[in-house]
Amino acid sequence: MKGLFITLEGIEGAGKTTALSVLKDWFEAQGRVVCATREPGGTPLAEEIRTILKAPRSEPVVEHTELLLMFAARAQHVERIIRPALARGEVVLCDRFTDSSLAYQGYARGVALEKITQLADMVHPDCWPDRTFWLDLPVEQGLARAAGRGGFDRFEQEKIAFFKQVRAGFAAIAARQPQRIVRIDSSGTADTVARQLIESVSQW
Repeated sequence: MKGLFITLEGIEGAGKTTALSVLKDWFEAQGRVVCATREPGGTPLAEEIRTILKAPRSEPVVEHTELLLMFAARAQHVERIIRPALARGEVVLCDRFTDSSLAYQGYARGVALEKITQLADMVHPDCWPDRTFWLDLPVEQGLARAAGRGGFDRFEQEKIAFFKQVRAGFAAIAARQPQRIVRIDSSGTADTVARQLIESVSQW
């Protein structure tokens, strides 16, 4: 059976973790083997990089430093986890991928999108998601949900204006790639989001 690569994207508090669990249960009920993973992270080394990236610190993190660390973790993740799982015919469900780099480091941080695309072409030229679910909701609602988890990481400490740029970035990416990216309204209840996800995957 052919492997299937699905990613979940969105701002903080969008509900990606819950959505990933819904999709995992659905695909396993169809008899598929599922590899559930996340970015940055997914392997021991990539998880160490995740800790570096998310830890609040007094030293400002240069935009290119952040971007290169993201792709360093991604390179390890793709080669050690994603490619092998796809080769085994599994469904790979990944919380964030390169669309997040485009939205966060590109549209919000101001790194040229061409630079991010070049890194993607180097790290995973033939390994792009088959389908991406963009979990979209108002920034204020997402940050309120994130605050409920307690303890903001370095990204969650950003201003509302930053996350509005991130959201606009996801919208721009989705508009350019409507065949791959499915917008899910995640402002409602978990059950409402789950119904949208299952309705979409059931039509494949």
